[in-house]
Amino acid sequence: MSDQIGFAGLGVMGLPMALNLRRAGHSVRGFNRSSRGRDEFSASGGELAGSIGELAAECTVVFAMLSDDAAVEEAVLGPDGIVRSARPGTLLIDCSTVSPATARRTDALAAERGLLTVDAPVSGGEEGARTGTLSAMVGGSAEAVRRARPYLDAVAGTVTHVGPPGAGQLVKAANQVMVAGHLLVLGEALQLLSGSSVDTAAALSALRGGLAQSAVLDRKAERMLAREFAPGFRIRLQHKDIRIALGVAEECNAPVPLTALAAQFLAGAMSAGLGEHDHAALGLVPGLLAGHAPE
Repeated sequence: MSDQIGFAGLGVMGLPMALNLRRAGHSVRGFNRSSRGRDEFSASGGELAGSIGELAAECTVVFAMLSDDAAVEEAVLGPDGIVRSARPGTLLIDCSTVSPATARRTDALAAERGLLTVDAPVSGGEEGARTGTLSAMVGGSAEAVRRARPYLDAVAGTVTHVGPPGAGQLVKAANQVMVAGHLLVLGEALQLLSGSSVDTAAALSALRGGLAQSAVLDRKAERMLAREFAPGFRIRLQHKDIRIALGVAEECNAPVPLTALAAQFLAGAMSAGLGEHDHAALGLVPGLLAGHAPE
């Protein structure tokens, strides 16, 4: 008999991931606090649980895709959460982006109740979630990762076991440092081009043929130019992730001055009212420094 999968968190990322699990032939029950995610999942033919505790009690594999550490503390580790409600032997696959310390604590508390866990944060944004081409950075025991692999393969094109519990979150922090840096320097490059007589489309084509080519350039340059910032991954979440990276750096005594600078730019974007915009709106920061309006 195949596992019954539960999916907690049917947001911008979680909903398409849950749908991809169903397309792969898995039986999936969902739970989301807001009605939008619930309604869309139900309209697709998915079955809903009445509470997160019910979801965990009735499923043998539970995904969580939640916004931050506080949400994980409540929905995963809380008195009515996944860890306390799940049966022994349940596998928890936490795709939320949280601190490594929270991931390690989740694993320890889950182990006390006979559960297996992996921390499996993902990168690739809404597009990667829809197309099943995410990159999953997985921390956990070899046993837990082996069991989780078939389910992660249904939502991610790249699944990499990077170390013990918490390691996936550490690698995700490094990923977010690189993404924030790419977004900021792309914004500066576009600012440089916009102040000249260069054909911007031709310039981007040339950049994509050289060492400057990147996924950020491919996915975000045109959005920056068109000022299309409907959220795929919000600036406030990028800001949260950079704060996680700074916390990890402090624990490791690793100097990360550019990450600290990126955090300041992100805080400035938040102050300018861009927190709910897609993180491509970081490309507006150079213009803000030049005195331009954010929209």
